Amino acid sequence: MHYPPRPTLRQTGIILALCSALLLTLVAVEWRPLIDVDERVARTTHRWAVENHGLTHTFRILTDWVWDPLTLRLVCAVAMVWLVWRRSAWWTALWLAATCALGTLFQQTLKALVDRPRPVWPDPVDSAHYAAFPSGHAMTATVVCGLLLWLLHDYGAGRTVWRTAMTLAVISVAGVGLTRVWLGVHWPSDVVGGWVLGAFVVAVAVGVYERWGERGRGSERRAGVSV
Repeated sequence: MHYPPRPTLRQTGIILALCSALLLTLVAVEWRPLIDVDERVARTTHRWAVENHGLTHTFRILTDWVWDPLTLRLVCAVAMVWLVWRRSAWWTALWLAATCALGTLFQQTLKALVDRPRPVWPDPVDSAHYAAFPSGHAMTATVVCGLLLWLLHDYGAGRTVWRTAMTLAVISVAGVGLTRVWLGVHWPSDVVGGWVLGAFVVAVAVGVYERWGERGRGSERRAGVSV
């Protein structure tokens, strides 16, 4: 049985770029079918959030502490320290830091350009700042989890470690998107935009690393470190 070839990293990046551009355009022009779906889902989840105080409180803890962008960036900082301390992988650590920083800059630039208003409720259960699209929580979670998963794969993590990391990543990326819509601070398309744009950032970053990283990795090997 013949299976279709897997898409290359370049093809994946192109697909993600096209999907990102399409969603960005639909949001910017306020395409009515998309807006209708956003409003319908947002109204439903907000009603549930108001009615389920305990679950809403739990979601606030998760989104404000566990999956907060600052927390996720601190996780990246820990990974950078490990790369330098245990592997002397300075180039890889700098690549990780630069990708996170540029991803945040990209995210904030899009927020300013699109300037999409957040949902407004007469009985809000949470609040948030800055424009709505894309969701910073969803995009940051996707970028951080995507980069760390790729690094684990690149460094040959064992099956147990890989499966555990993959499970935590999926729960985090999906979970943070759910909490942002549930708490009424984002439209569903904001979250989808954060996921797609985050995946695009990861694809571009990995492509850069694989194309230009051998020079940096070579210097790390010459330092006597296996990477």
